Amino acid sequence: MPGRQASAAEAHAGWETGRPARPGALWWLAAVLLAAAVVLVAVLRRRELAQAYHLIAGVHPLPVAVAVGCEALSFLCFAGVYRWLLAAGGMRWSLRRTTAVVVAANSVAGALPGGAAFSAAWVYRQLRRRGTEQVLAAAVLVMAGVLSVLSLAVVFLVGVAAAGPAGLRTVLLPLVGLLPVAGIALAVFGASRFAGFRAAAERTWQRAGARSPRIRTGQQALVRLIDQARALQPGLRPWLRPFTLALLNWGLDVAGLAAALWALGIGVPWHGLLLAYVLTQIPGSLRLTPGSLGVVETSLSALLVLYGLPSASAIAATLLYRAVSFWALQPIGWACWLAVTLHARPPRRPG
Repeated sequence: MPGRQASAAEAHAGWETGRPARPGALWWLAAVLLAAAVVLVAVLRRRELAQAYHLIAGVHPLPVAVAVGCEALSFLCFAGVYRWLLAAGGMRWSLRRTTAVVVAANSVAGALPGGAAFSAAWVYRQLRRRGTEQVLAAAVLVMAGVLSVLSLAVVFLVGVAAAGPAGLRTVLLPLVGLLPVAGIALAVFGASRFAGFRAAAERTWQRAGARSPRIRTGQQALVRLIDQARALQPGLRPWLRPFTLALLNWGLDVAGLAAALWALGIGVPWHGLLLAYVLTQIPGSLRLTPGSLGVVETSLSALLVLYGLPSASAIAATLLYRAVSFWALQPIGWACWLAVTLHARPPRRPG
């Protein structure tokens, strides 16, 4: 779901000036090529699409209600993450107000290609309008993204374990390209224990900033980002609560997908469901199309087929899940956007 896939980088891009970064020409070219590919796939798979339509026409209402409930609870959990972060910085927000902001941000993120940057900028402005200090507003956005990414990584690891050898084969090839990066990161982490290495790295850092104004600006932004994150809450134990809420946000969304399969009378491929879900979030987070339209549908359908579902069943389940988790929420989100945008009374600080 777009509103829940915002990364720390996206958040940082939005709050620095209050205006989102505009996508470049290469980004638009990739979006056009992807849209053409989706249309081609739809034409080639028109028979499966027709079969999926007939499956959806016979959907059972009770599981659909369960899916809706799971999605609603998922948003409440993610709103709880924001609420905890704001409270840690001294701002008391009601769950209703925080949920309205989160649901509205989800609709903003899904309205345009690259909508996450617009969404982050909008949330930042709403936080500032309601009396949140600049440092706290930026830190809340960044840490919400970090917690979301880390909790999704946990879901990924659980999914790999549940999928077994087949799951490992599915993800092994993409991960091979990350091995050199992981090796370099481990080498740097090990060398950082030596004082000589740290001194050399500091000199290199200072020289790079002195040579280029752009690099110096990036260095200053990175330092501010780290300071803002540290200012929220020291120690590890207090972060378990928002991390659990972020984990429940993803888990309930997966439960919504399982309920969509149940509603269609399709056996749930439990061994590969988590892995298929997480791997769908990777291309979906690029937001090459509004709401990742076509990207999520194609990716999730293909992965469900990989884990044993017939093509028509996988397409039907994906379309029903997207209808509940994204399309049905768009009008609700824009209604929340209107209410939040027009109403800007500052919340009270805890006594």
